[in-house]
Amino acid sequence: MKIEPKGTKRALLLIGSGMVLLFYSCSPRFSNIALPIKEVQEFSFSGASALEDRWWTSFEDEDLNQLIDSALQSNFDLAATWQQFVAAKAIVSRAASNKWPQIEASAQTAVNFPENDFTGGENTQLGLSATYELDLWGRIRTAVQAEKFRAEASLFDYRTAAISLTAEIATTWYQLQAAKKQLKITETQITTNEDIIKLIRSRFVGGQIRAVDILRQAQLLESTKEQQIIFSTNVRLLENQLAVLLGNQPQTDMEFTAVDLPQLQSLPETGLPLELVRRRPDVQQSYALLLAADRDMAAAVRSKYPRISVSGRGQLRANNFANLFENWAYSIAGNILAPLFYGKQLSAEVDRSEAVKQQRLYEYGQATLEAFQDVENGLVRDMMQKERLENIARQLELSEKSNKQLRVEFLNGFSPYLDVLLGLDQEQQLRRDYVAAQSQQIQIRIGLYRALAGGFDTGRNIDY
Repeated sequence: MKIEPKGTKRALLLIGSGMVLLFYSCSPRFSNIALPIKEVQEFSFSGASALEDRWWTSFEDEDLNQLIDSALQSNFDLAATWQQFVAAKAIVSRAASNKWPQIEASAQTAVNFPENDFTGGENTQLGLSATYELDLWGRIRTAVQAEKFRAEASLFDYRTAAISLTAEIATTWYQLQAAKKQLKITETQITTNEDIIKLIRSRFVGGQIRAVDILRQAQLLESTKEQQIIFSTNVRLLENQLAVLLGNQPQTDMEFTAVDLPQLQSLPETGLPLELVRRRPDVQQSYALLLAADRDMAAAVRSKYPRISVSGRGQLRANNFANLFENWAYSIAGNILAPLFYGKQLSAEVDRSEAVKQQRLYEYGQATLEAFQDVENGLVRDMMQKERLENIARQLELSEKSNKQLRVEFLNGFSPYLDVLLGLDQEQQLRRDYVAAQSQQIQIRIGLYRALAGGFDTGRNIDY
C-alpha cells in the first residue's frame, strides 16, 4: 500500500475545495428584476362577486357554455398557438441535450483493386466517439433556463389566445342575439306602420287627413324596412363569424337558437392590482420573456470564460471483417478553449443581450400598465353604460306616454298627424337604441371579465 504524505493530501483537499467554491461563485444567478412601477395604487372601483376562472359561466347561458367548450377544441388559430408551445418545449429539450455527452458511432469499409497492391492500413473500421463539455461556469445551464422561460412565455401566449377566443365567441354570440331581437322589433314595427297607413288612407277618403301625411307614413315604413335589411344582414354575418370561430365552414347551415339577452350580475371583485399582474397570462408572458432575456445575458457573459471539454474515441480496424476484432485503439483527450481576441465580438454580444433585457423590462412595465388600464376602463364604461341604459329606458317610457296622448288628440282633431308621425318615429328608434345599448353593455362586461381573467383548463395536456 502506498502512503501519501500529509502535505499531498492537504494540497488535494485545498484544490478540491477551491474548485467547489469556483463552481458556485461562477454559477448563474438571477439579476434583481422588479416591476418598474412605483407605488402601485388600488383600482378606483370594485365589485363584490368573485370572478370564476371560466368567467363566461357567470352569464348562466348553457348554449354559450357549449359553444365555448366546442371552440376550445376545434378553433384552428388556438390549435396553431398550441403547436407553437409544443415547438418551444422541443427547443428546451434540444438545448438541455448539451448537458449530456455527445456520443457517435461510425462504420467504414472499402474494397481495393487490385487487392495485391493494398499493403498496410485498414479498410474496415468500427468506432465510437464521445465529447462532453464541463459546464463549470453555467453557460449551458443558463441557455437551457432561457429556453425554458421562452417556452413558458409560449404557454402564456396560448392561454392568452384561449381567453381572447372565449371573449370573441361570447361577444359574437350576444351580438347575434341582439341582431335577432332587433330584427324581430323591426318586423313588428313594419306591421304597425302598415296598419297605420291603412287607417290614415281610410281617413283620407273622408277628407280628414292630407295626402302628404300618407306619403310621410309610407316613407317611415320604407325606412323601417331598410332597418330590417340591415339587421337581417347582421344576423347572417354574425352566424358566419360564429361558425368560423367554431372551426366550421361559414356556408354550413348551422342552427343557432335564439335566447334572451342576459341580466348582468353585479360588478366582479377586481382584487389588488398586483394580483392581476400574477393572474393575467399576457402579463405573465411579458415577465417570462424578461427572465429569458436575463438568462441570455448571463449566458453571453459566461461565453467569455474558458470552455473545458473531454473527448474519447475507440476504434476496431482490420483489412477484413474476419480480423476486425483483433486490432483496436482508443484515445482520451482534454481540451481548453479560452477566448483571447475576438475583436470585441463577445463584449458586443453581452451589450446586446443587456439592451434586450432592458427592452423586455420596459415592455413588462408597459404590459402591466395596459392591464391596469383595461380594468379601469372596463369599470368606468360598465357603470356609465348602466346609467345610459337607464336614461334610454326613461326616454322610451316618456315617448310611449306622449305618443298615446298625441294619438288621442289626433283622433279628436286637436293635433296634426305630423306630430303623431314624429313621435312614432322617435319611439321606434328608441326601442332599437335600447336593444343596441343592452348589447353594448354586455360587450363592456365581457371586456371587463376579459381584463380580469386568468388561465383556465382548456382540455389540452400541458405536461410541462
